[in-house]
Amino acid sequence: MNQYRTISLVFLWQLAASICYYAVFAATPFLRDAFGLTGTTVGLVVTVLTLGYAVFLLPLGAVTDRYGEHKVLTVGLLGLAGGALLVPLAGTYAVLLGSVFVLGALYGTAIPGTNKAIFGNVPVGRQNFATGIKQVGVTAGSGVSAVLLTNVAAILSWEAGFHAAAVLAVAVALLFALVYTPATTDRATEFPDFRVLFRNRAYRSLCLAGWFLGAALFTTVGYTIIYLEESIGLSVALSGLVLAGLQVSGSAGRIVTGWLSDALPGDPRRRIGGILLAQALGSAVLFVTVAFVDQRLAAIVAFVTLGFFILGFTGVYYSCMATIVPNEKMGGATAGGQLALTSGALLAPPAFGFLGESIGYRASWLLLAGMTALSSVFVVRVVRSPEPNAAECGDTPSCSSSSDD
Repeated sequence: MNQYRTISLVFLWQLAASICYYAVFAATPFLRDAFGLTGTTVGLVVTVLTLGYAVFLLPLGAVTDRYGEHKVLTVGLLGLAGGALLVPLAGTYAVLLGSVFVLGALYGTAIPGTNKAIFGNVPVGRQNFATGIKQVGVTAGSGVSAVLLTNVAAILSWEAGFHAAAVLAVAVALLFALVYTPATTDRATEFPDFRVLFRNRAYRSLCLAGWFLGAALFTTVGYTIIYLEESIGLSVALSGLVLAGLQVSGSAGRIVTGWLSDALPGDPRRRIGGILLAQALGSAVLFVTVAFVDQRLAAIVAFVTLGFFILGFTGVYYSCMATIVPNEKMGGATAGGQLALTSGALLAPPAFGFLGESIGYRASWLLLAGMTALSSVFVVRVVRSPEPNAAECGDTPSCSSSSDD
């Protein structure tokens, strides 16, 4: 299959899926008003959404390795369309939590399936750049959902934004089902052994770094609109545009770091790990900046710049993972890595909201600064970890799928 067609299809899939998923983040001010929520209970909505995602990541990663990304991604996107329709139908807060849980669970097909598609169909030497482009679908989807929800709400209703997201998801799912063809029909005959993966020191360290970075990423996306409205004084519509700008800069970060991962010389794990380290430290610095900026223009600039780092690291995160595990294990490995990212978001959003209500948002942003700074310690461990031994590789001769890229 032509690699450019693969990248285009996977990007479109990720875009449509992310619009459905991140519509919940963009809708937080409307959900707050519709259900009379506080800052903490808004955080609980984000937590339940990510809990559904976290619970199903490993099973869906295993299913992807076992049955292939074509079937899993097609069914997953159709399910996401259905999940997007459930949210505006919620009549009570309890039903809303159940609806976002379902939506999050179905989004668990995204990372294992799309990563397996990229690393299985794109030649070594272009995989990292392709991963960066594919990950732009996440930030672009989040940005589109922010503009879609806030602007459609001003014209029609916030519920109409979810309806539009569902229609787009169905259309892309049908296109993907008809056009995408995997490069190989060889599939694993057994489910992946996650115990083998977690015996790999570099993989464990990368997942720990991902826990802190994921907590900061999802919390930032979930609270940007509310914070800019309540503390900086921007309108909801303008705050939505700032979130979209945050996503655009995050997309730029994913493309630039993907290109650098392929272009820079040296050992793959060291060069890619070094880029991830720069992303983590840059995020920490920008979170401190956001905490102390209270002027409108300065706040907008700070948030958009922050996006390049905290939303721009995920492509290089998975590129780093590809230097640790082989492609036949990428479905399960990326599910575990994404589970680490998502698990951080189970606690951080309510903690962020609680600190904002009880102490002030400055403490909330400094919390995220500390978490991203801590992540850099584990990224250093990834770079300095020795090559895994036979016990850490399982039955695979080499744990590195891109040692020559």
